[in-house]
Amino acid sequence: MPFIICGLAEVPAVIKARRPSHMVTLLDPASMIATPAGIEAANHLRLGVNDIAEPMEGMIPPDEQLVHDLLAFGSRWKGDAPMLIHCWAGISRSTASAFVLACERNPEADERAIALVMRRAAGHASPNRRIIALADDIMGRRGRMADAVAAMGDYDYQRAQPFDFPARH
Repeated sequence: MPFIICGLAEVPAVIKARRPSHMVTLLDPASMIATPAGIEAANHLRLGVNDIAEPMEGMIPPDEQLVHDLLAFGSRWKGDAPMLIHCWAGISRSTASAFVLACERNPEADERAIALVMRRAAGHASPNRRIIALADDIMGRRGRMADAVAAMGDYDYQRAQPFDFPARH
């Protein structure tokens, strides 16, 4: 089963149409949502984080704990139904999280190949560089994840829409 990546506005329709078993929410704490109907609370990871790559006053940057929590949650997903991963717009935090989980599930796969699959699926994907750098270090990828995301090139945020991203590569 795939990861489904989308923005907050698309979450209800995606849950209704696709029936994901697990969900990751990456929103700033003030915008955090409750677990929606159709998702069990134990299968909903809520990560309060701002979409920033460098620390900024009054904002919560992605940190190592976020990556550890994401990886632990991902390891509990059996893949029998899709996993929904969303942030505010479905462009940065959610795509970074899906990329991290795909790399974790495919330890022998080429990170650039995984990134190119994402680029083909979503011209708007722009994975949060801090989440990627932290995961790259934690997972011992020696910069390959960061290089792969950089190689994705420019993105078109105006084309943002829900998309599927395979968990296995």
